[in-house]
Amino acid sequence: MSIWTKLGDFLSSITVDAFSSVIEAVRTVFEGDPETRRQVGFSVAMIALSAKMAKADGIVTENEIKAFQEIFDIPENEFNHVSKLYNLAKQDVAGYHAYARKIRRLFPQSPFILEDVMNGLFHIAKADGLVHENEMLFMDDIAEIFDIKGREYERIRLRHMEPEGGNPYILLDADRSWDDERLKSHYRSLIKENHPDSFIARGVPAEFISIANDRLAQINDAWANIKLERGL
Repeated sequence: MSIWTKLGDFLSSITVDAFSSVIEAVRTVFEGDPETRRQVGFSVAMIALSAKMAKADGIVTENEIKAFQEIFDIPENEFNHVSKLYNLAKQDVAGYHAYARKIRRLFPQSPFILEDVMNGLFHIAKADGLVHENEMLFMDDIAEIFDIKGREYERIRLRHMEPEGGNPYILLDADRSWDDERLKSHYRSLIKENHPDSFIARGVPAEFISIANDRLAQINDAWANIKLERGL
């Protein structure tokens, strides 16, 4: 069963009066099914925060809409489910801070999921070639609420903002002082950790695997720069 069918069944089972009630319902409806809760929760999180971010700079561009669709890979016959939630989130008076806090509570033991959400949001924010100042402030706030700080947040930011010119060691969460063998081992671990199968195992729906492919490409580019620098 696709995530969109699960999402449609979920929406049919609850009374929707505000998007905030949708997020709360994910916690209770799927209390006995953690795998589905992670999948539906991730999907709802991406839709909610994508809608809120679209309003951050006051302009929703065609490229941002395209990037949103790239992440979601929505079948035409299921588009109404996403459209309904997206519009609810845009219209809801609740601010994105409240949404982000609710979303963090959905994944108390799954910090990787929150990082996946951040990567998806950056993918949309950079789609028109420029991350607006207000979009960057939005991302900074979300990172703080998700407790993604310091080098960890810098690594995510560089992967999207400076994928070619950024420090490849930070991009790989590595240290320049490491010897070649340790770097190779770390790189192989990152490839395994960020393989699409690993994303699915931790609860990211298969329909969102473009995020995994994008991250793998960034990791490989950073590793290529390190190999060139070290003559490996």
